[in-house]
Amino acid sequence: MATQDLKAVDHKLLVAGEWVETGNWDEVNSPYDGSPVGRVAQGDAELIDRAARAAHEAFETADFPQHARAETLERAAELVGERIEELAAAIAAEAGKPIKTATVEATRCVDTLRFSAVEARKLTGGTVPMEASSSGAGKLGVMLRVPYGVVGAISPFNFPLNLVAHKLGPAIAAGNSIVLKPAGQTPISALKLAEILLEAGLPDGWLSVVPGPGSEVGNAIVEHELTKAITFTGSAGVGWGIRSSVPHKKVNLELGSNAPLIVNEDGDWEAAADKARIHAYSHAGQSCISIQRILVHEALADAFTERLVANVEKLVVGDPLDPDTDVGPLITGEDRDRVKEWIDEAVDAGAELLTGGELVDEDRCLAPTLLGAPPRDAKVWCEEIFGPVATIDRFADFGEALRMANDSKFGLQAGVFTRDMGRGLEAAETLEFGGVLINEVPTFRADQQPYGGVKDSGNTREGPAYAVQELTEERFITLQG
Repeated sequence: MATQDLKAVDHKLLVAGEWVETGNWDEVNSPYDGSPVGRVAQGDAELIDRAARAAHEAFETADFPQHARAETLERAAELVGERIEELAAAIAAEAGKPIKTATVEATRCVDTLRFSAVEARKLTGGTVPMEASSSGAGKLGVMLRVPYGVVGAISPFNFPLNLVAHKLGPAIAAGNSIVLKPAGQTPISALKLAEILLEAGLPDGWLSVVPGPGSEVGNAIVEHELTKAITFTGSAGVGWGIRSSVPHKKVNLELGSNAPLIVNEDGDWEAAADKARIHAYSHAGQSCISIQRILVHEALADAFTERLVANVEKLVVGDPLDPDTDVGPLITGEDRDRVKEWIDEAVDAGAELLTGGELVDEDRCLAPTLLGAPPRDAKVWCEEIFGPVATIDRFADFGEALRMANDSKFGLQAGVFTRDMGRGLEAAETLEFGGVLINEVPTFRADQQPYGGVKDSGNTREGPAYAVQELTEERFITLQG
């Protein structure tokens, strides 16, 4: 069984083309029952320096043109496809993600790498119409897209394979070398992906993977003189702190949200309630676009709420390695206790506990929770919960719903259910979000789409075609005949 093999293995770090033991180990334990998943060698600032210098040297000297980058990514996609079961087991064990959801993530990783390979092959610049002005007469103008060099990447725990692929695939496609710090709770999936990329033909030194404390390893990546661009997925506070600390670098931020779902009286409310059952609670709500604020027209609010509560109470909570499990644990006991505290605070302040709210499965997990009409200053409404909790409230007219959705410091994705095309266009024009999904929940993401937010939710767009643009810069060249 792949999971049992995983528990028996010590994992070295990938630094400058070598697998390295440091003498210090971090234990990776199951978020569900605390059982050991594996040990990972702990990195430090000295290793980041070594990794960054090797990445810079590889960038300067390796023969790794576009077609070779594409071939490497294509081969890596094939290898991931052959190891779906193993990779899903790693995700489930270290992240506590239900195995059926972990399998979806591993499968999506194949697409992410394939789309990245496509971008490696078609990466190009363009021409500039120099003779459009008299000063440009006789000149040829060309704009090239060139890589930054060494990219520093920092990834989160909640999608420990596919979000790492979203960092590495486009960076490689663009021609950048990379130093990656995966999340400390979930480094094993990233190290496995690094193994695959090396097997697929990535040059030595092109990629280093160095887990370790964010205060040391993360800061060393951000501040190193040779990392010219930073790509970060995580909390808003940390992300904007990185951005302000290195104003001279390109810093791409994909941050959090408290995603709204609007269900208008002319929308398919039954489909919306059925999708909300999954997308408010998948991976225990630990997704940047997990449904958090549900706004339902008053004409159907009671029926919608009844259906959603019944749906939520059918969810199976427990062991992430059980194929029947829908909702597993939060990543740490501290996060479980924080979310429970936020629920209790909201209820004490007047929110209605419609279902859930208690610890279950010997207190390992938090029951999927739905809260009605929370106060607007409650954390469950205005902050990012990152837990298996959704809130629901009603509105009288569509314009009011749009204003309620926009009343947030976040702006990643919003979902709107309506059969009226005019209202759909109004929502698209009015909602202040990076993505507006009509007749779909805000938790939907296709790996090739432009994905990212506004306001406190970030400043970039991911999806390989868009990330490649973010990880290259323009260089203008003019030739005089």
